[in-house]
Amino acid sequence: MIKLKRTNSGDYDFLGLIRLLDADLAIREGKGHTYYSQFNKLDKIKYLVVAYDEDEPVGCGAIKEYDKSTMEVKRIFTLPERRGNGIATKVLIELEMWAKELHFTKCILETGKRRRHD
Repeated sequence: MIKLKRTNSGDYDFLGLIRLLDADLAIREGKGHTYYSQFNKLDKIKYLVVAYDEDEPVGCGAIKEYDKSTMEVKRIFTLPERRGNGIATKVLIELEMWAKELHFTKCILETGKRRRHD
């Protein structure tokens, strides 16, 4: 059963998942990774969710203020071997609920060119 924990950017399990995400993005984005990494600084992200299966961190995501009414979804990641089980969906729903609790009215998600699907 997947359990979710709201946390902050100093969370040890979140930081471990982010290292894996960044390694994956460096491969996918190639030379563009340096450009995109400037938008993922953790010091500006206060609202994070880590997903656990038993005691193992298996996924994460975050939101940060984009403007006065909008939160931007950031750092969504699920361990490759755990993908396809709805973990990212659960994380995203939790982030959306959190944004609503904080009185934001919408969320946006921006991706790099190689991550977009037409």
